[in-house]
Amino acid sequence: MGLFSFIKGAGSKLFGKKKQETPEAKPLTKEEALIAEVARHGISVNGLEVELADHVIVRGATMTNAEREKVILTLGNVEGVGSVADEISVTNPEPESTFHEVKSGDTLSKISRDVYGDPMKYNIIFEANQPMLSHPDKIYPGQILRIPAL
Repeated sequence: MGLFSFIKGAGSKLFGKKKQETPEAKPLTKEEALIAEVARHGISVNGLEVELADHVIVRGATMTNAEREKVILTLGNVEGVGSVADEISVTNPEPESTFHEVKSGDTLSKISRDVYGDPMKYNIIFEANQPMLSHPDKIYPGQILRIPAL
């Protein structure tokens, strides 16, 4: 549990004016949009709550640290979110991952070489960041990735 910092100007463009599908459709609040983004990624969180203050506060319960970390990264990698306060409890904790901010010129292979000493272990990083990453080559500067312990 803690406060995680992100680059506020980087990430998916979740907030903003979107055309409503039907005239009766009520636009989502920012909190509802963030909860929907976690659900869209299929991350399992019991009792998920999101509160906006100076930062995003997230509460709920997950089975593993990996799920908890994916929730934090999903919320933090949204444009306009500068930090996420983690208040998620974990039922079956395992070692926590570290986080890495993608720099210009980074690839998963380069990050893997720097962290694990082996560029061929890039798939460990890719799998640790699914479903947020759809392809190993689709990372961008400012994005925060999970780097699991080996």
